[in-house]
Amino acid sequence: MASRTDLGDVTPNNLGQVKVLHKVLFPVHYGENFYNELLEAGEFAKLAYYNDVCVGTVCCRKEIDDTNPEFFKVYMMTIGVLEPYRHLGLGSQLFEHILEQAKVAKNISKVYLHAQTTNNRAIEFYKKYDFEIVSTEKDYYKNIEPRDAYLLSKTIEQ
Repeated sequence: MASRTDLGDVTPNNLGQVKVLHKVLFPVHYGENFYNELLEAGEFAKLAYYNDVCVGTVCCRKEIDDTNPEFFKVYMMTIGVLEPYRHLGLGSQLFEHILEQAKVAKNISKVYLHAQTTNNRAIEFYKKYDFEIVSTEKDYYKNIEPRDAYLLSKTIEQ
């Protein structure tokens, strides 16, 4: 039997799963506001399922683009897949979904994110999708080492 992967919406009924994934995947604590905002994110917050088991998530927020107020930019706050389910294409599926949604929205200028400067696997993954390192932000992370982060960005062609 072939395995089945799927993406699903973040809803009040599965918000607990999102919280558990974040606790396991990320060394940062996220407050209730973070999770409550995901309920308003629509297609920019998704869960990844492998054979109906929730194993990954991507969480983004739309922000007004300061350089062009008629447009928005999407900040990818988190993306992750549980270790045993990596290398099955789920991270790519989540990532590509966000890029596709940004493109079809017609009013999004770019997608951007932060990555720890030592997280080479993540940085290479983002570069595969034409993200570029825009800058290095010193002391971006407060409670994890190293504290520095790269700001990576990709322009969305309209």
